[in-house]
Amino acid sequence: MNDKLTYTEAFEELQKIVSEIEQGTISVDELSEKVKRASQLIKICKSKLTSTEEEVNKILEELNQLKIEN
Repeated sequence: MNDKLTYTEAFEELQKIVSEIEQGTISVDELSEKVKRASQLIKICKSKLTSTEEEVNKILEELNQLKIEN
């Protein structure tokens, strides 16, 4: 899995795969590989979203602590 991709890059590649599947432009031989790649991309996106959520929550908690102290 390539965690070097940004969320946007992973999401755009995932959208392209979904579009190809919907349009039927992927052969049966390619389908398995595309589905595997889509699964990897979903994991990357989910990981980045979770990480971002944790960071935002941490920042908000720090801001709340500053408010309480003042």
